[in-house]
Amino acid sequence: MNNYINLIKRIKSIIPSHIKPKFKNEKDLLNWNKKKGLISSQYILKKNKAIKMQQIFNNSGIKKLYINCSFDNYKVFNIGQEKVLNFSKKYVKNFNNKFSNFIFSGKPGTGKNHLAAAIGNYLILNEKNFLIITIADLMSKIKKTFHKDNKYNEEYFINKLTKVDLLIIDEIGIQKESNYEKIIIHQIIDRRTSLKKSTGMLSNLNYSNLNKLLGERIIDRMKLGKSLWLNFNWNSYRLNVTGNEK
Repeated sequence: MNNYINLIKRIKSIIPSHIKPKFKNEKDLLNWNKKKGLISSQYILKKNKAIKMQQIFNNSGIKKLYINCSFDNYKVFNIGQEKVLNFSKKYVKNFNNKFSNFIFSGKPGTGKNHLAAAIGNYLILNEKNFLIITIADLMSKIKKTFHKDNKYNEEYFINKLTKVDLLIIDEIGIQKESNYEKIIIHQIIDRRTSLKKSTGMLSNLNYSNLNKLLGERIIDRMKLGKSLWLNFNWNSYRLNVTGNEK
């Protein structure tokens, strides 16, 4: 306090008499410092939040082509597209309230990735951790853990996939059928289910073929909670993707 009093006295002694000081006493100076400190703290919090959000975006797996995808720029030309859009919006709005998996199934280029990215972007902006990864990349990362010079093991990577708020596994069905892949997918789905962590899948396969590929145990777990199976059964959507979506 004495420092502030001395500072006020020094200011008064050096300023011309016709100029009115901003601070008349030590109380005014203290209040000014508190306000400046609060503004500075709020700025730091906002900056840290922005940095954290940018890190989540960078680690989300959303490819550059889909980084600006949202519900607003999803083009609707038929009832089916309107249905999947509305269900996707409802899904994210209820994300905090319920455990819910989903499967987007349909031909290539029908907008599955657009809505998956829109879901991811929405959740990230609401401070959720999100990851979309192709089955090929998932298996590649796990197989790299087999190398003796890799400091992370298979268990570490699976645990990492288990902890994100929403995990979407893309391109289910493009990979070669493998018992090891089934085991890995089952481990991930099983652990996430036990923690009530929601999981999404994107596939070109219909129900019968996806059930045959993954097995009933995995599909059965994907049905738990308020889960969705949405069919994208229309022509390619890629004609509507310009790469400049905002």
